[in-house]
Amino acid sequence: MPSTRSALTVAAIAGAVAWGALALPFGQQARPGYDDTPMQPDGKWRVHDSRRPQPPVVRPVSFVNIPPPGDAVVLLGPGDDLSAWQMDDGKPVSWSISGGVLQSGKGYVRTRAEFTDIQLHLEFATPSEAKGDSQGRGNSGVFLAGVFEIQVLDSFENPTYADGQAAAMYGQHPPQVNASCPPGEWQSYDIAFTAPRFAADGKLSAPAIVTVFHNGVLVHNARPFWGPTAHKKIDPYVPSTARGPLRLQDHGNPVRFRNIWVRELREPDERARDHE
Repeated sequence: MPSTRSALTVAAIAGAVAWGALALPFGQQARPGYDDTPMQPDGKWRVHDSRRPQPPVVRPVSFVNIPPPGDAVVLLGPGDDLSAWQMDDGKPVSWSISGGVLQSGKGYVRTRAEFTDIQLHLEFATPSEAKGDSQGRGNSGVFLAGVFEIQVLDSFENPTYADGQAAAMYGQHPPQVNASCPPGEWQSYDIAFTAPRFAADGKLSAPAIVTVFHNGVLVHNARPFWGPTAHKKIDPYVPSTARGPLRLQDHGNPVRFRNIWVRELREPDERARDHE
């Protein structure tokens, strides 16, 4: 028979566990993630599944300050020019900028131009002082064609649900590895994105596909999106997702951005006609 002290200890632990479970939002588990979300299309995991394994950690080398090629469109350069950007509602950008570094603020920002197939380079940094945990630490996002998110997050020694960590195709696919740098260090995404295609009747003929390098490390290799990304669900494809702006997310956490440039990807014969 266990001693009185042992019995009390067991009871205290059981009570703490029960209290912790009651204190969490319905459907959310002590381990970051959810168990009440829809199954993903391949039937393996739920969206933001708390049981999904964490990607292995790879420590990257610095892969920033990459200059734009001659045919790139510079969206955010070394100066304070924000003429390529606007708020989601069309108003002038309210985020602050200094010396080419854009600091996240209230509301999403988006490019004035819309794109289909692109090569994108983008650099970001989460705060040097790590505050919060899981999705509450250095959270933002890069939305391709306006609706396909590559997650921005401080994922350095910061567990969260696997399909929501840095470089994840949010709510769909975790990165193959966690190539995050420590808080405060500049990081990079290099992305090749192919927009979805639709037939004349509006039906999807080819999904959006993305290849992503995080700090020079390949984390998605020509991987298709199941649909536009969203929290706790996957939205359906609609013809309006065939093109759209580049958007940067406000998630209530301070994140800095710099050195953003894009190349529109077209077939060689199309480029040749431009130079005739």
